[in-house]
Amino acid sequence: MSTHIGAAPGEIAPRVLMPGDPLRAKWIAETFLTDAKCYSTVRNMFGFTGTYNGVPVSVQGSGMGMPSASIYAHELINEYGVTTLIRVGTCGALTADLNLRDVIAASGSSTDSNMNRFRFDGLIDYAPVADFGLLRTAVDKAEARNIAMTVGPILAADAFYTDRPDLYDRLAEYGVLAVEMESAALYTIAARYKAKALTLLTVSDNLKTGEASSAQERQETFAQMVEVALDTAIA
Repeated sequence: MSTHIGAAPGEIAPRVLMPGDPLRAKWIAETFLTDAKCYSTVRNMFGFTGTYNGVPVSVQGSGMGMPSASIYAHELINEYGVTTLIRVGTCGALTADLNLRDVIAASGSSTDSNMNRFRFDGLIDYAPVADFGLLRTAVDKAEARNIAMTVGPILAADAFYTDRPDLYDRLAEYGVLAVEMESAALYTIAARYKAKALTLLTVSDNLKTGEASSAQERQETFAQMVEVALDTAIA
């Protein structure tokens, strides 16, 4: 039983979807999983296990930001033997080429966090990337569902609000698609402990154009993305 999850051994499946919002974890479990049971309410960061197309799958809220996501990824892998983690979340697009409700698969994640610099004594800028097998499968599953999905690098930011939007413009010039707050840590921890990780994101707003989607629009597209994530997890 881990410190922050508190589930008993065997209650968490080897495949886990990780939304940041614990209430979204509850919604995913109730909407997509069969016979879903809650295994954790510690700190109201809900976790559920059920089946999807007959395969055991868990959904665990991770909280907002890399420190929180790091805790849950670490404990899921090291305390519960999880081998596949797929983050499902929303993001802000950094380029006008992306539209609201577009789905992104993050091939890699830049970050302004110092977490990885500490890991490598400030000598190396480690480049956290997705598991290629999961990434390739997600592309195939999205195509099978006729869901357009853009693949490319993103930014995992330490702060939600920034005083330097010009840096986002510069990142976009280097091909970075969007900003969120967890993926660099997720990819790093998965690599360290030999697990597989992938991030799938829905564009909820565009920082270049100022557009923002409604709550209903977010929910509808989020559902499509979750279906791709579940298809990928059990493949």
